[in-house]
Amino acid sequence: MRILVANDDGIHSPGIQALAQSLATDHEVYVVAPDRERSAAGHSLTLYKPLRVQEVKIEGGVKKAWSTNGTPSDGVKLAVSVLLDHKPDLVISGINRGYNLGTEVLYSGTVAAAMEGVFLGVTSIAVSMDRDANPPNHEAACVVMKEIVKRVGALDVPLDLNTLINVNFPNVPLKELRGIAVTELGNRFYNDSFEHRRDPYGGDYYWLTGHAIDNHEIANSDVVAVSQKKVSVSPVKFNMTDHHFVKLWQNHHIFDSVLGMGAS
Repeated sequence: MRILVANDDGIHSPGIQALAQSLATDHEVYVVAPDRERSAAGHSLTLYKPLRVQEVKIEGGVKKAWSTNGTPSDGVKLAVSVLLDHKPDLVISGINRGYNLGTEVLYSGTVAAAMEGVFLGVTSIAVSMDRDANPPNHEAACVVMKEIVKRVGALDVPLDLNTLINVNFPNVPLKELRGIAVTELGNRFYNDSFEHRRDPYGGDYYWLTGHAIDNHEIANSDVVAVSQKKVSVSPVKFNMTDHHFVKLWQNHHIFDSVLGMGAS
């Protein structure tokens, strides 16, 4: 299988190196990643400056690797459209340093890189791991990801064109994992706050702080699964239409008279 590995932590991140080298034992692996950390970049694209690309050497059987000054989504779009001779069979983004659970997928550059793969017609997986424990246990995640890749490649029913697979690992050894749960996105809200500081010249600046509030989660959420030391696997569809309200508002014709308001 031809696999493109990407991330938002940067080309030199231990997570992307470990994942690419692990997959390269069984697959044809290419890597594209930002030249520096671009966490929480979301699905931003570079429109008003040139995208620069530099070939990078990654040991362990990786066919080819590139770093770019662009965003995670830029990298995947560029690799699939220009850098690779043939379209990949799979895009995998990760292993990210830190979970991407619940609402975090809307901010995540890791998930955005996988979603860009989906937009380009390639089955895609985002992979993230708890960052609270050190060092990160990439070995366990790599072992499990090799098995997940096998099963995704053998699916009788292909994924929907708007769907990616979002995988999150607790940071524990393989023997401590308590299973793999197919989950839905949780809430994963934060108690955000901004810390006010002053620079040496007296100027004001603010630093975003806070932590996740893991409460009011449904039993089958990704948040609950990782708290139980399970690997969370969530099929994520990015059509965010609220179909209940579409039908409700259509049935009640609530906007039918809007354009007639104020007419004599």
